[in-house]
Amino acid sequence: MIRLSRSSALAATLLCVLTVQGCASRPPTALEPARPLPRLVAHRGGTADAPENTLLAISSALRNGADILWLSVQLSADGVPVLYRPRDLSALTEGSGAVASLPVAQLQALNAGFRFRDADGAFPYRAQRQTIARLDQALAAIPRHVPVMLDMKAEPSAALVEAVAAVLARGNDWARTWLYSTDAAYDALWAQYPQAQVMESRNATRQRLLDVALAQRCEAPPAAPGWAAFELRRDLQATERFTLGEGRTPVTGARLWTPEAMACFRKRVADFSVLWIGVGSAEDYRLAVERGADAVMVDSPRQAQAWREAVVRRQRAAP
Repeated sequence: MIRLSRSSALAATLLCVLTVQGCASRPPTALEPARPLPRLVAHRGGTADAPENTLLAISSALRNGADILWLSVQLSADGVPVLYRPRDLSALTEGSGAVASLPVAQLQALNAGFRFRDADGAFPYRAQRQTIARLDQALAAIPRHVPVMLDMKAEPSAALVEAVAAVLARGNDWARTWLYSTDAAYDALWAQYPQAQVMESRNATRQRLLDVALAQRCEAPPAAPGWAAFELRRDLQATERFTLGEGRTPVTGARLWTPEAMACFRKRVADFSVLWIGVGSAEDYRLAVERGADAVMVDSPRQAQAWREAVVRRQRAAP
């Protein structure tokens, strides 16, 4: 949930603007063959196809056409970066407690696939244990031409930055790695590493998207090549302030990646890259093609590969 505090005029127009430009967007029509099709970013290695952030998920994503791997990183008690997203180990494993409460040896004794359900509701990986992977293990398993996006999920952030930087330096992996976090504190920490490729801060991306949607203006478009990421749909809450209190208006599933927003992100740098998060259907993928998204984050690379192949067939069949 994003909370917006705007002037009365802007807050009063939020629902109308978002409905016209996003929530009630017209169905995709003409595809845009001039741009490459959006690359598939495997969310946590493809969390719908295999236990998330595991080596199995990574290999499955690569077999199913993923172009980029998005992986979540936390720090063990003994300072080793590992792939895991939730706050508590009980969310995915048979263990409990924070990742940072156990050394890496004990973390790797847990089954990262313990709670994964297949389409039939069964737990296939309770008999096929999946280890919590170290970051260096994952990078070694990913072909060097495949980009990796690392989502920092731990606090304190300074310790994780130092540990991840050491892994990237040892493996000579800086050039293929992009670094992301919803916590703005990470941006300043990565600034001490000139090799670090840091995705645009979520605050900057959100501000630009809202400026376009609410004020119909493109302020401070990106000035250098890089990546920005934001959800295709996002729940918002507008707050209109009065002298005697405030009024709140929720907006469910607002779409901020309008054609105007896409143009804003490319206003200065034609090759600035945009990643749509939460693309979950063939219709979503076709919309991403139409609007020129550079990449889409998907939970199932297996399904997304079929969406992409359908678009290719449609383009080839077009007169």
